[in-house]
Amino acid sequence: MVPVAFEYHRAGSVAEALSLMAQHGEDAKILAGGHSMVPAMKLRLSTPTTVIDLGGVSDLKHITDKGDHIAIGAMATHWMVESSDVISAKAPALRDAAASIGDVQVRNRGTIGGAMAHSDPAADYPGPILALDASMVIQGPSGQRVVSATDYFVALWETAVQPDELLVEIRVPTTPMNANSCYEKFAQPASRYPYVGCAVAVDKSGGTCSDVRVGFSGVGHVGFRDSNVEGALKGQALSAASIKAAADTATNGVDVLSDWSVSEDYRRAMSRVYARRALTKVGL
Repeated sequence: MVPVAFEYHRAGSVAEALSLMAQHGEDAKILAGGHSMVPAMKLRLSTPTTVIDLGGVSDLKHITDKGDHIAIGAMATHWMVESSDVISAKAPALRDAAASIGDVQVRNRGTIGGAMAHSDPAADYPGPILALDASMVIQGPSGQRVVSATDYFVALWETAVQPDELLVEIRVPTTPMNANSCYEKFAQPASRYPYVGCAVAVDKSGGTCSDVRVGFSGVGHVGFRDSNVEGALKGQALSAASIKAAADTATNGVDVLSDWSVSEDYRRAMSRVYARRALTKVGL
């Protein structure tokens, strides 16, 4: 299959990309790693008249320890995230997610910013981004603004990024709680997309859960924090029993996805299984 004809531009900076977006309007699309956009164009589900490639924007290809947070440029590849020593030490849930994406070819080409901007409900990153309480830096004609993860994911394939803006950076706080995090995944065998992905970050003191964040990927129409599990475990002594009791509340009141391969009931049950696994890994 072949996409419709389009005009191609390779931006050399964020400013140039924003200028091209303003010039070409709604018919222009941004190209990052291309693993979502190119297949959609080949199927003619997306028919942009102009493609603006961010591959030449070197300023977006970084992972930097800023002290109080890790700054991850939007064009950092999954492999960069997976192999980063600072992410491995200070935000292992994000490393786990990146390492579980597709295959090595996909991880060397796909980008965290492209995945986050596309906001596929079946993607891996939303759960860890929520569990790590990350923030997104969004740049537009009026400058930059910072949006928390809980406000970033709006709806199915919809984020807080406006049509004239770009996601330029992800910021992950460097806290002991985030350093004690993980991501557990029930993967589709062929595509490696998560049927269920559960990320947790736990702050434990003296055997008690003083704070916890639980983020799910692949379960709902958008990534979400599970307040049921968090509320059930916070303040409790950490044990196999308390973790199971909290995990068993996962997805209560949540509209859970159902598809040809995994029913709503099965996905809901597996959400509880993987919440228990993730909490056990970092809680005990």
